Formats: sequence, C-alpha cells, structure tokens
Amino acid sequence: MKKKIFALLMGAVMCMSCMGLGGCSSDNNNSSGANSSSGANSSNADNSGADSDNSNSGAAGDSDWDYILNKGEVVVGITYYEPMNYFDDNGELVGFETEFTKAVCKKLGVTPVFQEIEWEKKEVELQSKAIDLIWNGLTVTEDRKENMAFSKTYLNNKQVIIVKTENADKYTDTASMAGTSIAFESGSAGEDAAKADETLAGCDLIGCSAQKDALLEVKAGTADLGILDYTLAKASIGEGTDYSDIQIIDSVELASEQYAVGVRLGDTETLAKINGAIDELAQDGTLLDLAKKYGVDDIYAL
Repeated sequence: MKKKIFALLMGAVMCMSCMGLGGCSSDNNNSSGANSSSGANSSNADNSGADSDNSNSGAAGDSDWDYILNKGEVVVGITYYEPMNYFDDNGELVGFETEFTKAVCKKLGVTPVFQEIEWEKKEVELQSKAIDLIWNGLTVTEDRKENMAFSKTYLNNKQVIIVKTENADKYTDTASMAGTSIAFESGSAGEDAAKADETLAGCDLIGCSAQKDALLEVKAGTADLGILDYTLAKASIGEGTDYSDIQIIDSVELASEQYAVGVRLGDTETLAKINGAIDELAQDGTLLDLAKKYGVDDIYAL
C-alpha cells in the first residue's frame, strides 16, 4: 500500500514538473514572437519613413537640389554625337555640351556624371531619377513641357534633310521626296519634323536608336534621306569627313527649334541655379567661346 501511495506521489510530482517545463517553453516562444513582431514593426516604420521622404521629394513644386547636393554629383543623360558630346582621339569625352555642363556644375559645386541613355526613354529616365538632367541638344517642345521643365534657351537649332550628293538633284522640295525612305533618331525632333510634314509623314519612316545610325543608313543606301540636327550634320558630313559624299539639302527648310536643359518637372530650385550659372557664363564670355570652339556660334542664342 505504501508503495502504491509513494508511486502515486512520484507520478504527481513528475506531472507537475512537465507542466512547468511546458510553461517555460511557451514563454520562450511568446518572447521570440514579440521580438519578431517588434522587428517587423520597426522595419515597416523605417520603410514608411523612406516612402514618405521619396514622396515628398517627388511632389510637384518641391526641389531636388538637396537630393543632388547630398549625392555630391548630378547625373546627366546624354547620347554621343559631335559636336555636343563625343570622344576625341585620346578617348576623352569632349564637346560643346560636355564643357558647358562642366562649367555650370563647377559654379554650382557639384560633379557631373555623364550617362548614356536611350533618347526615346529620356523622360522615364528623368522622372525615375536614373538621371537628374537631360543636357544633350534637347529641343524644347510643348509635349515635353508636360513631362519636364526647361532652362533658358542657349542655342537656336533646326532639323535638316541629308542625302547622298549623287542624288541631291532629285530632291529640291518635300514634294519630290514622296515615296522615299527617311531615317531619323526615334523620339527626336527629327521624327517630329518628319511626321509634321504631310508628304514626309507618308514616306517609309525608319526610326533609329541614335542620330549617327540615321547617318549610317543614308551612307549605306538603306535610306534615301535622313533628318538630323543641324549641329550634328554640320560637324559630321562634307569635305574632310567620313561622310564626304553626303550633303544637306539647303532648299528644304524644316521647323526651327531651341535647345535647353531638361530638369524634373516642378524642380524650381535646381532650375533657378542652372539658369543663374548660364547667365554668368554668358556674361563673362565663356559660353560664346565654347560655341566658337565647337562651331555652333552661328546658332548661339545668348
């Protein structure tokens, strides 16, 4: 009997011990869960703050200037073409826009970082902050004003039609160009010019990834005509160039245009600083000297 009682007592003690151990295990799990929950809340709070900051920095009317200053650099979206942004024989990036950008950035105390972009995606690149500025023979248009702000105009450019010299006599006006194939850079003012003319719009239109590719299309004979920026055509074709057999059709005039710097829409502070620096460079003669150096002084606007 005593043995039975003792056995019952020992069983009760062991049961109570197990219950106690179970309770400790439960507390540990709860503690771990609380820490996990706290960590998640902390992370969400941090992300929420970051989202709020991004939202504020992108709100209309807010400036990106602090964002640029904090980076210490401004990312400038460009394409490569002479005389704006191109590599010289030593592999150094040079050009009117290149030196112009560097001169403005020096006055503003930031370092320019030049980044090649697909021209037809320039608005997306700017709005997503993949780049901070578009500074590469950018034409001011009403459509683009809906997606970006523009600095003051510094060059008055135009689009021109190019052709192989051997075929120049065939094309004296746009009417004579009916049924031809015409190459241009996609998303460019050249494309706009082609589509704005009733005759040209009905031609076989060939969109290229860059202006230099449109030039190559004409050179190779895969396009009858090309539409290029006057600045590029002037620097790239004619005697002494690789395109000595190509010329501008002077008898055909397309719409004139203005070049300016593209800034994120609503970024009034950065825009004001750029305009101020442009004014200083125009007043001290630096900008005109650069225009003369790169052969664009005939379209200089300041």
